[in-house]
Amino acid sequence: MKQQKRTIAIVCGGDSSEHDVSLRSAQGLYSFFDKELYNVYVVEMKGTDWHVDLPDGTSSRVKMHDFSFREGNRTRHFDYAYITIHGTPGENGILQGYFELLNIPYSTSGVLVEAMTFNKFVLNQYLKTYGVRVAESVLIRRGQEQQVSKRKIIDVVGMPCFVKPCNDGSSFGVSKVKKPDQLAAALRVAMMESDEVMIESFLEGTEITVGCYKTKDKSVVFPVTEVVTKNEFFDYDAKYNGQVEEITPARIPAEQAERAQQLTSAIYDILHCNGIIRVDYIISPEGDITMLEINTTPGMTQTSFIPQQVRAAGLSMTDVLTDIVENQF
Repeated sequence: MKQQKRTIAIVCGGDSSEHDVSLRSAQGLYSFFDKELYNVYVVEMKGTDWHVDLPDGTSSRVKMHDFSFREGNRTRHFDYAYITIHGTPGENGILQGYFELLNIPYSTSGVLVEAMTFNKFVLNQYLKTYGVRVAESVLIRRGQEQQVSKRKIIDVVGMPCFVKPCNDGSSFGVSKVKKPDQLAAALRVAMMESDEVMIESFLEGTEITVGCYKTKDKSVVFPVTEVVTKNEFFDYDAKYNGQVEEITPARIPAEQAERAQQLTSAIYDILHCNGIIRVDYIISPEGDITMLEINTTPGMTQTSFIPQQVRAAGLSMTDVLTDIVENQF
């Protein structure tokens, strides 16, 4: 008897500044999925407006109590959720908790890991205990801006430094600060995205990023991508508007690439991740590798880092997605 096709929800949108970027990732994923194996639908959400895009160009409202929808005169239920929301609620554990309650398997790591990787400061402090090199940083919460002096910030992180929203999956709200008198304005910008802000040391070096996924049967670490931008840093324009050069494989010594790949695999295991993650690093002129952040719902457009790395590895995005889905059945 032929096995019934699984029904996959590509869950996109969300409530962050990257809502529209997420929609583009969903279209990329839709093009990659094997339609012979799966019935694939795009589910867009914003606040409590959740709807499914149907093949006839119409949409159907998602019933939140069981994540079902109507197609014609039939009620459909999803077997699996592929989450491609950048930011809340898909990258911080909230949506993962919802799917846990409904017992629907999903593509990302679990609630705790998602919440922790979404908070850059918490993640850094946790991985530091495992010996992962991270930049020095200071945490400032909304309402406590005056409690941390400029002198302490300079003593801990130095100048220049980065001011980043702690709880955000994007480059929105990030500023490079070169002088102490620029801190207050940078904090205000970051606080527009998050109630917690991390002030982090600026690190000179080569920026790279490495993707990885694991199943019960295999461990796959992709080739390293070098990220080169003429902007002050890898900001929104560099990330999404083409103001960057992405070189895969990276132009770094083989030994450095291998260390970055081994570190990515180790971080995956430390956190007990699921699905595809992408870890960003800086390699100093001396060869030290410092972790910048972890992306647990990396972009999935045709030109995003992960599809680039998959192609460079001689693999197929279709096969990779099938690996990830089938690993949970």
